[in-house]
Amino acid sequence: MSLTHYLFNDTFSGIAALDRFFDDAFHPRALRRVQDSDKFRPRMDVHHDKDTNNITVTFELPGLQKEDVSIDVHNNVLTVSGEGNASSERSEGGYVIRERRYGKFAKGLSLPQGVKNEDIKASMANGVLSIAFPRSTPEAEPKKVTIA
Repeated sequence: MSLTHYLFNDTFSGIAALDRFFDDAFHPRALRRVQDSDKFRPRMDVHHDKDTNNITVTFELPGLQKEDVSIDVHNNVLTVSGEGNASSERSEGGYVIRERRYGKFAKGLSLPQGVKNEDIKASMANGVLSIAFPRSTPEAEPKKVTIA
């Protein structure tokens, strides 16, 4: 039995690892993950009251005023969008602390068939946007069509 000696040069494997590190760090997918984490994503809740047949959608929009929010209805899609820009500055222990928050958001919701634009009501108080509209009729049962 003979033994074969393998010569391994560790110098070049370290450089290759460093190249992979920088390639991964500056790859478009990595940059997209950083940008996605900076987006402003308000929390949303949808509630259907079966007794009154009303739907209420609420958005948590802390720090935003009603002037910063836009609500549009187009092709049976309700779109809520807005932009927030807040900054604060305070001093603690000899340091000045500055915090800035900026973000845009847009959320689209498909409306049930038969909802009229004039029936949609919106209000905003304490950073909570509430949108309410009646659900027109219960969804109809599927209809079977016979082939003639």
